[in-house]
Amino acid sequence: MTETWKTLHAQADAVRDRSLSELFRDSGRPQVFSAQTGDMLFDYSKTNIDMDTRDALLALAREAQVESKRDAMFSGATINETEGRAVLHTALRNLDGGEVSVGGQDVMPEIHATRAAMAKFAERIRKSDVTDVINIGIGGSDLGPAMAVAALAPYHDGPRCHFVSNVDGADISDTLRGLDAKTTLVIIASKTFTTIETMTNARTARAWILDQGGDPKRQFAALSTAQDRTEAFGIDPVHVFGFEDWVGGRYSVWGPIGLSMMIAIGSKAFDAFLRGAQAMDTHFRAASLDENLPVLLALTGIWHNQICGYATRAVLPYDERLHKLPAYLQQLEMESNGKGVRMDGTDSPRHTGPIVWGAAGTNGQHAFYQLIHQGTRVVPCEFLLAARGHEPDLHHHHQLLIANCLAQSKALMEGRSLDEARAIVEAKGFTGDDIDRQARHRVFHGNRPSTTLLYPLLDPFTLGQIIVLYEHRVFVEGVILGINSFDQWGVELGKELATSLQPLVEGQTDAAPEDPSTAGLLAFIHTHQG
Repeated sequence: MTETWKTLHAQADAVRDRSLSELFRDSGRPQVFSAQTGDMLFDYSKTNIDMDTRDALLALAREAQVESKRDAMFSGATINETEGRAVLHTALRNLDGGEVSVGGQDVMPEIHATRAAMAKFAERIRKSDVTDVINIGIGGSDLGPAMAVAALAPYHDGPRCHFVSNVDGADISDTLRGLDAKTTLVIIASKTFTTIETMTNARTARAWILDQGGDPKRQFAALSTAQDRTEAFGIDPVHVFGFEDWVGGRYSVWGPIGLSMMIAIGSKAFDAFLRGAQAMDTHFRAASLDENLPVLLALTGIWHNQICGYATRAVLPYDERLHKLPAYLQQLEMESNGKGVRMDGTDSPRHTGPIVWGAAGTNGQHAFYQLIHQGTRVVPCEFLLAARGHEPDLHHHHQLLIANCLAQSKALMEGRSLDEARAIVEAKGFTGDDIDRQARHRVFHGNRPSTTLLYPLLDPFTLGQIIVLYEHRVFVEGVILGINSFDQWGVELGKELATSLQPLVEGQTDAAPEDPSTAGLLAFIHTHQG
């Protein structure tokens, strides 16, 4: 453990019982502990980070060489060392920048050509008789576009979009029900065109279109680099859009994986989405660490998780159209930084990625906020809020939404003392011993940290900014923790075992699984399958 880590742990011990409200005796604190880029404001003043702590956190970032490793990523260096790859999802939104080289070859001409082909295809579909688009993918091939299409509903003027990911037959069955097979476009999103869940659903969709008299060759597109497999599936090569292995699935919404989104909102709005992403890239590369939104968001996360020991973080968008964002960030953060081994092959000496969860406000207030306010574990909260909504005739709804968001962060910070609770129960007519007993149930300990991200309106540009803010936050945290945020070996073992167990599930072999628990579970399943 370096001296900086030791300093931070000592500081956390020293301020553990400090009141957050006490920090606001300095009326200038909100200005000092916030940062802005364009019209986006990140406020982290309602945390127990003071000037000394922030200095130490910034020193931690410098010790980890965040700036030079950031530059290496953008330059196309092989920073994904375990897979021997560059990490260049940033190039997909490099609209105004220059050459980006991988292995001495500029990748930008191909990226621009693919985007132009996507735009041409998307606009043709938008002008056709296609009424519905089904995106079949899983993980990053599903969560990104599904989240973005929901977020940008006010800009959705193309065909209806549906997303199928689960291999559970209920997912595709419920999606296909009620659709017209002759006016439906199916997009299969799988880089290798071998992902078992995706290809199982794709074959079901193809059979449905054939059964209903549709034309798979005309009604299928693929987001894949495996052109031999897409051709064998019967997809017109003109409908195939590929991307390189230096684009990870959970970072891929900016390229071909975003095709369903481009069809939904149009190529111009999609370009605005990319421009927002590019703007956050530019800020991340140019801003000093102490004014850098992704860096500050990451350092706040390091403070809460690795230093203070808070194991989870709640993402709470007060924006109904961002209701899929917590699930999107679960994958982005937990698949990226859910590692126990560092880049050098040694075990991490500390916990790495936190458990990420959440839901849209105000729904969450009537579900899990009870635990956040009065539970025994501290859950740092990350609020997101737009100053304006898209429904001017329902302005009063948005004002109430804002009031609820600000009230929650204030309540988490200030809490309610026992004396304040006693006064409340006395006013309700309780007397004697009941006063103290009832009052204790109404005490809020406060000192629950939160951050708030504010923006004017959830439009394509802003959504691009938000996603990239979190992408780079994950990168910075990974660099500080010394782990590779861009591989995902943890998903492999389950896939391998599922493949080996499938013949047993289907009764194709008498061989028994090695462990008696699985054997017993299979016996029950076989009995009830007849």
